[in-house]
Amino acid sequence: MDLKALYMYAAVLALLLCSAATFIQSPTDVFGPVALLEPTPSSARDFGAIVSDAPFAVLRPESTADIALLLTALSTAPPHPRATVAARGVGHSLQGQAQARDGIVVETRSLPRTVVVVAARASGEATAHAYADVGAGALWVEVLEECLKAGLAPLSWTDYLYLTVGGTLSNAGISGQAFKHGPQISNVLQLQVVTGSGEIVTCSRTKTPDLFFAVLGGLGQFGIITRARILLQEAPPKVRWVRAFYDSFETFTKDQELLISMPEQVDYVEGFMVLNEHSIHSSSIAFPARIDFSPDFGSEGKKKVYYCIEFAVHDFGFSVDHVVELVSGKMSHMRPHIYSVGVSYFDFLNRVRMEEESLRSLGLWDVPHPWLNMFVPRHGIRQLKDLLMDTVLAGDFQGAILVYPLLTDKWDRNTSAVIPSAPDGVMYIFSVLRSADPSRCGRGCVEEMLEQHRLVADEACRVGGGGGGIGAKQYLARQPTQAHWRNHFGPSWDRFQARKARYDPVRVLGPGQGIFPWADSASSM
Repeated sequence: MDLKALYMYAAVLALLLCSAATFIQSPTDVFGPVALLEPTPSSARDFGAIVSDAPFAVLRPESTADIALLLTALSTAPPHPRATVAARGVGHSLQGQAQARDGIVVETRSLPRTVVVVAARASGEATAHAYADVGAGALWVEVLEECLKAGLAPLSWTDYLYLTVGGTLSNAGISGQAFKHGPQISNVLQLQVVTGSGEIVTCSRTKTPDLFFAVLGGLGQFGIITRARILLQEAPPKVRWVRAFYDSFETFTKDQELLISMPEQVDYVEGFMVLNEHSIHSSSIAFPARIDFSPDFGSEGKKKVYYCIEFAVHDFGFSVDHVVELVSGKMSHMRPHIYSVGVSYFDFLNRVRMEEESLRSLGLWDVPHPWLNMFVPRHGIRQLKDLLMDTVLAGDFQGAILVYPLLTDKWDRNTSAVIPSAPDGVMYIFSVLRSADPSRCGRGCVEEMLEQHRLVADEACRVGGGGGGIGAKQYLARQPTQAHWRNHFGPSWDRFQARKARYDPVRVLGPGQGIFPWADSASSM
């Protein structure tokens, strides 16, 4: 063991044996020349701005080995007290999932963020796919910028690119390309992971596959991702971006399903509810074409809701006009309300950045975000839309509601990600993206929003029964109890629990999710 490793090991043991904050006034008082640091306010804050659990210390690792040393020390230390560890990228979680109360936060942005792009090459009779080896602390926008230098890009994205690779792969990572290529976790070739026991493992579909699939969508429960190998494709120079408006939910969803049935022509499909004039304005900040759509939204007692589909076609410099004309000619949108514009591929993928900058200028970015994200089987989408209309949308709503379809056969059920049962293979993502304007909404208002979301989620997640449950599954949520987690995982709960016992037997990792409370005792698993 080298000198740095010895210091790290001794420092962690000192933390554990001294019962954290009770005996140590500051981590640096005891730890000496190691990478454990005093926490900052950001260590206990995330994008949701709803939960704030302060850690005792922060690790800014310079290498994968630093994380391995920390977890080795923690997993072999005496059990009482034992600090827990949460990996944190940019802190874009919603309910404290990347926090560790009185534990240690590992800031993955300090890891090497190199992006190494390897082009496709022939190997015998087969052709090896292009890929990028990426540090898990890299942002997706950094991955995009580096890959574009080689004319390549990942296949599947998130709407917002200023998230870390390790963060989105620990959940799923979805956007409008997911109907065609699956979520981001379906486009990973290899991972480097540090397990809860401190073991550094390189894994893939064929090498230590159980850990590979466990970590993908695993909510940080089995290991900390430190590197990932991401599948790449040829990147188009431009994209033709199209928006079409609807006054019928049934026609809106029918046309969305038409579009996802055309993967040879269409590369991206999303949609959103148009609730008022503000919805049109806020959703058009990044869309560089003038939208002449000013419908009647009804009166306070009888609101009228509209819908917008957006789809995109990659533009390699030929046939894009013909493809857009062919596709749009099959749609049943409100005439003449369809709008089309050509933008660079980078600007299209980075579109939410412009919305972020607008919200920051208004002081509406660093505010509470009580969001609700749900995967809904196709048979339940009308019921969920009506449920939202009767609850969340009954009052003064600020934000956006995304609605678009996904295909369940693009999701690998070996991963830890949870999606609903959808016999016809189609599910929808409903994303209720609310912002709590501090000038209009205090803490009590945020709690009211959260309670609305809990009621919607409880109703939507019921399966069968006399009330005709929808059988939806939440995404990016922190469940209130372990019983809720068991219901969330359903038939895969036993597998999830067995993987926890295998890769993080003393339950060091991911305390912010609340899946495996320490009070349950590791021996009960």
